Amino acid sequence: MITLAIGLLIPLLGTMLGSTFVFFMRDAMSARLQKSLLGFASGVMVAASVWSLLIPAIEMGADSGKWAVVPAAVGFLLGMGFLLLIDELTPHLHIGTDKPEGLRSHLSKTAMLALAVTIHNLPEGMAVGVVFAGAENGAAHISLAGAIAVSLGIAIQNVPEGAIISMPMRAAGNSRWRSFLLGSLSGAVEPIGAVAVLLLASLLMPALPYLLAFAAGAMFYVVVEELIPEASSGQHSNLSTIGFAIGFVLMMILDVVIG
Repeated sequence: MITLAIGLLIPLLGTMLGSTFVFFMRDAMSARLQKSLLGFASGVMVAASVWSLLIPAIEMGADSGKWAVVPAAVGFLLGMGFLLLIDELTPHLHIGTDKPEGLRSHLSKTAMLALAVTIHNLPEGMAVGVVFAGAENGAAHISLAGAIAVSLGIAIQNVPEGAIISMPMRAAGNSRWRSFLLGSLSGAVEPIGAVAVLLLASLLMPALPYLLAFAAGAMFYVVVEELIPEASSGQHSNLSTIGFAIGFVLMMILDVVIG
């Protein structure tokens, strides 16, 4: 139980650690650093989706032969569609832009920035919850060590993410403490989402391959829709490519060595 609690909270701690950057950096984050961190976060999320979610989803249906890929394919597309729907309905504002997306609202810029990050973090929490649910219920191809690896990998990418969130909050006129709190709270949806999946684990276990792929699709949506475009626009896009490679390899190593 203690291991489970720690595993669920590790990603939030990563976001909180990154949000502390607002106390140590006087100016706005440089474009070079931001692109490097965005690329790194993208690499970690893609590697986690492939190695920790999609591959186990396919392996669980190995007895079905060629049809083993069906749950992974269906779940992946449903995950993409789910995030697309949330993205279309939720009023939010991406960092570095002034044009809100989603339904029209009278929310403040800070609130819409926070909602954008919440959309981003939701699939990460789902991913942590579903792998821990699989490990706790003895699912094949998912171990507790592997679940910890997923949690740790997401926490690592949450460190730069917390900085990327809190620094613009500060630049928008919020105090350092308010920027830190908003950045930290943006990661609160992750343990909430993970616990929700765990509470429904007994009902969801028969559909575990679909759920693993669903979380992967949701994470891929965030990477393709938000992270990669932001990392590749303008100058210094090569830094985001380097960051992606480092993040991908790091997460792959964590999954293989620890898992």
